[in-house]
Amino acid sequence: QQMLKIPNVGLACAIDIGEAANIHPANKQDVGRRLALEAERIAYGKKIVSRGPLFRAAKEEKGALRVSFDNAEGGLKTSDGKAPNGFAVAGADKKFVWADAKIDGDTVLVWSDQVKDPIAVRYAWAMYPADANLFNKEGFPASPFRTDQPDYLLYR
Repeated sequence: QQMLKIPNVGLACAIDIGEAANIHPANKQDVGRRLALEAERIAYGKKIVSRGPLFRAAKEEKGALRVSFDNAEGGLKTSDGKAPNGFAVAGADKKFVWADAKIDGDTVLVWSDQVKDPIAVRYAWAMYPADANLFNKEGFPASPFRTDQPDYLLYR
């Protein structure tokens, strides 16, 4: 996702069509369609939504975090019609716990009764996040993200 800062770079998230035991999804058609839409937007200048929600910001709001996204101007939905899954929050202690989440237009409100003042949020931050169900109205999945930054000095 950091590469998206470079002009003419695209991203096609396939988190919803992957397989736990195979890094190469069998569903090549949907991956190809998503890549083709990105190419149409970038190379041909088409004014289309060609990717899913990308994390923009998280702001504290009454013991919760309100998460906003790019590519969600038409609103958000879940793939199964239930509440968004796959979110975790942490407080100042940096201990993440699974969180509740609620879609509010083009944002998601995320909280946990176990974290009084959340300061960080993660979405679909796992090797195979099968429960990730957040999409934009156009039907593209949200890309995994984290707002906390790892302390790489711990890994020396």
